[in-house]
Amino acid sequence: MEFDLSVINRNNPYNIDIEKFIEQFYGFIQINHLYDSAIREIETKLEIIDNEFQSTFKRNPIHNIQSRLKSPQSIAQKLAKKNIPITAESILSNLHDMAGVRVICHYIDDIYAVANFLSLHDDIQLIKQKDYIKNPKPSGYRSLHLIVTVPVFLSTGKKIVPVEIQIRTMAMDFWASLEHQLHYKQSSKVSDDIAQELRMCAETINDTDIKMQSLYERINKIE
Repeated sequence: MEFDLSVINRNNPYNIDIEKFIEQFYGFIQINHLYDSAIREIETKLEIIDNEFQSTFKRNPIHNIQSRLKSPQSIAQKLAKKNIPITAESILSNLHDMAGVRVICHYIDDIYAVANFLSLHDDIQLIKQKDYIKNPKPSGYRSLHLIVTVPVFLSTGKKIVPVEIQIRTMAMDFWASLEHQLHYKQSSKVSDDIAQELRMCAETINDTDIKMQSLYERINKIE
């Protein structure tokens, strides 16, 4: 894509630095491609883990894999909150959750198995881990969060890119999705009684997860 700067400058009543704008524009496109490539790398590794698990244990630990890139609005808001310039360089230096992968597993044990298998890859480095399963958030939210880095090989060389990975069961994802919708539709903070009911639902779902894990183990022993 080429820009005719003479045409753009003639229609620039706000005296914007067009060359700088175009440089930033291309920078954001390249950043987007970089993080999208990192997501693909992680997804490929997860698919390989899932396929190997199937070959070894005759079942798949992963029910579904979802991914997302942060929206430009979300990026701008997060950097602005930190009083950081909104540039491609700032994104690389300051945002670890620009690229996100969500892994939905069948059982709680599968969450830790998938995380462990990922850690065995010598090209993946764990930067941070937050275990909201063993230590749920006050709202009742449960999930295992990992920030990892993965190498992406471009024509200009290797880039080390951070990716946020959330691993949870189907039941945890069900609760989190509905809780997010309820908060999104609520213009103000939810009332204490609703928050309490949400926490109770989270506990019920956690109890169900534990029971399903136990049932699987009992059935597997029988077989």
